[in-house]
Amino acid sequence: MSRTTPAPPGAVSTRVAPPRSARPRFTPPWAALGAYAATRVLGLAVLAAAAAVTGKDGLHRLMGRWDAVWYTRIAEHGYGYQVTLPDGGVHADLAFFPLFPALERGLSTVLPVDAATAGLMVSWTASLAAAWGIHAVGAQVTGRPRVGVLLAVLWGVYPTAFVQSMAYTETLFTALAAWSLLAVLRGRWILAGALCAVAGLTRPTAAALVAAIGITAVVTVVRERRLRAPVAAGALLAPLGWLAYIVYVGVRQGAATAYFDVQAAWGNSIDGGVALARFIAGLPWPAALGLCAALGLLGWLVVLCVRQRQPLPLLVYTVAVVVISLVGAAYFGSRPRLMMPAFGLLLPPAVALARLRGRTAVPVLAGLALASAAYGAFTLLGSGPP
Repeated sequence: MSRTTPAPPGAVSTRVAPPRSARPRFTPPWAALGAYAATRVLGLAVLAAAAAVTGKDGLHRLMGRWDAVWYTRIAEHGYGYQVTLPDGGVHADLAFFPLFPALERGLSTVLPVDAATAGLMVSWTASLAAAWGIHAVGAQVTGRPRVGVLLAVLWGVYPTAFVQSMAYTETLFTALAAWSLLAVLRGRWILAGALCAVAGLTRPTAAALVAAIGITAVVTVVRERRLRAPVAAGALLAPLGWLAYIVYVGVRQGAATAYFDVQAAWGNSIDGGVALARFIAGLPWPAALGLCAALGLLGWLVVLCVRQRQPLPLLVYTVAVVVISLVGAAYFGSRPRLMMPAFGLLLPPAVALARLRGRTAVPVLAGLALASAAYGAFTLLGSGPP
């Protein structure tokens, strides 16, 4: 007769997986990290080849354009820079959260590299931490390490995965989110809240992670009919980083809503999806039809996540990231990138791929990796920001 190991107090029940005793507490990440790294190396190789053919500087596209420039400027000079647009609008660097440029500044201080190069180092290191965390969540939720490996690889071949090789915050935030969610699933509430607080200094999307931990804490208290100190501490810690930066901008600018005003000046206000609807309506009908099909696929993936009965914190986090990405008035091309941290969307495909033989799954993943790499090179060597 096999012995079962009771779940630790406060652990979140998981319906996707077999009984908890069948789930490994720790699974070696090497296969996931190796396979994920291969996808990123392929992306860099395709970018280098395309850059050589076109005579453009591929490395500059990774660390010296778009948001990466703003992070580097903050790392080198601190906050206070803004650009006045021809129409009178103002883009201020206060729109960018402080953790990533702080790490850039720290690395460039202790290592013989500039802030831009340090940004790449932070992003690439964080991408491996994110892949490890995603693998761990997949293995924890399903009890199958192979699903965890496939989940990490699918994140690496996401259509806008080229951003994972840029000096952007997506990898850092995803790493913190994945490990925070894993901590919740294992009942380590204080660790989960602390990681969420750090994530809150990285991106405004951390509001989705705060919601996931907060809602799960409430459900846990209701289910257990008592409030335990670790659950309360984790829930209280979770929003502190996000709130701290919002308050900092408010005090600096002398207005409680200052951060949201700064974002609105960038065109990132919350409009409930009006801007998205207008964008689709203004497209030629074939493009509009294709975009509607893509949104339909996104909705189908969300439905699959619900039907899969993913653990509550993972499901809330995933849905919240998707909603936040769609209800804002941001530049449309950035929305797939904004949704990239929602790796829970990839769990249903990962489970489906795990049912296939290796000789079938490997070519599928290889094809996706090539397509993602080609799209990344095309986008990075073009003119539009991701």
